[in-house]
Amino acid sequence: MTRCGTIVLAGRPNVGKSTLLNALVGEHLAIVSPKPQSTRLPVIGLLTKDDTQYIFTDSPGLLVPEYRLHEVMRAAALRAIDDAEVIAHLHPLAEFPAPALQAVAGLERPPRAPIVTVYTKADLGTPRPGVLAVSATRREGLDALLAALREPLPEGPFHYDPDELATQPMRFFAAEFIREAAFEQLHEELPYSVACEIDEFREGAEPVYIRAVLYVERDSQKGIVIGEGGRTIKALGAAARAKIEALLGQRVFLDLHVKVLPKWRRNEPALKRLGYATS
Repeated sequence: MTRCGTIVLAGRPNVGKSTLLNALVGEHLAIVSPKPQSTRLPVIGLLTKDDTQYIFTDSPGLLVPEYRLHEVMRAAALRAIDDAEVIAHLHPLAEFPAPALQAVAGLERPPRAPIVTVYTKADLGTPRPGVLAVSATRREGLDALLAALREPLPEGPFHYDPDELATQPMRFFAAEFIREAAFEQLHEELPYSVACEIDEFREGAEPVYIRAVLYVERDSQKGIVIGEGGRTIKALGAAARAKIEALLGQRVFLDLHVKVLPKWRRNEPALKRLGYATS
């Protein structure tokens, strides 16, 4: 009998959820950055192995909100926990032991789904017997993790074609990779003020044509993103294009623009327009 179900990767910001998702599905789907809070929307990755289909949800980190976007990210993380059939509670091994997920998430009662505690970044922590520890960067402990997650998954047919790796459209990943490039190219707090919207995505074209807009909150930020003589936006575009081409397997023409959308992180209509569901 086959097994299939949704597994949410949950935990505080920067515990390695996105790196682990990418390691598990064998493809770079989720934004990875040393800066915390880079995941704003859940990213869903698929792994079908033998008689089991794992539907992984990389959820935003469980944080204390500072503004409206944070509230939206936290709500998305809590929804993912609520909808999951299995919860993988991720916590760095170097910070052993893990607190209860109920406390981390600020829940009134424990989640209904079974919780599997997974210690991440095992290469940076002291080995401990009897704990489930993984190093996504070294691809260590992944088979043991999959075995532990398979056990509580419900029996049932696969929900997706076994060859599929993701459920979201390619334009979603294009926007995410542009944001990832912003986290790499821009410094300090600026990437947190950047949002991306795909205006046009012509997948039938050769090269694939993508017109995207990077939104910032202030005019001064726009100048920094563009850079002297357009140097920064060119580097950002080149990095993003390479990421999109790697996933698409095709050449891409990325037409990138920068606009100001004042205080979009705190503005309900702006958040909705940018695809951050606020209800």
